[in-house]
Amino acid sequence: MSADCIFCKIVAGSIPSTKVYEDADTIAFMDINPVVKGHTLVIPKKHCDQLMLMPPDLLQKVILVTQKIAHAHINGLNAIGLNIAQANGKVAGQIVPHVHFHVIPRFDIDEHERRWHPGKYDNIEEMNQFAEKIRKAVH
Repeated sequence: MSADCIFCKIVAGSIPSTKVYEDADTIAFMDINPVVKGHTLVIPKKHCDQLMLMPPDLLQKVILVTQKIAHAHINGLNAIGLNIAQANGKVAGQIVPHVHFHVIPRFDIDEHERRWHPGKYDNIEEMNQFAEKIRKAVH
């Protein structure tokens, strides 16, 4: 637990939340500022700042709960699709430094637009250079 982490305070029960799922290692609760109504956060109970620092067994548990919540959005909310998002570091948009997955139900008319602006590589060689750096770093 991190004393100044809002999600750790939710896990401890010192800040209220609207839980939709809980087990020994994870908790899923409603986002109070939903992108789309039904927006749910899935977190590990153990504090971890970033995905890359999580023990693999805990990450596995969190992603399986994320999948469970995704199914619940489809079956319980009649969502016709969903977005699952996870950010690491401020530059990536991580506001709360505690690993969390956003499960966002999507509907035909939900007034949310995904605002990614696709870019391009200068050429195939540039893309291959990036790919090679990633391949060399995979372990």
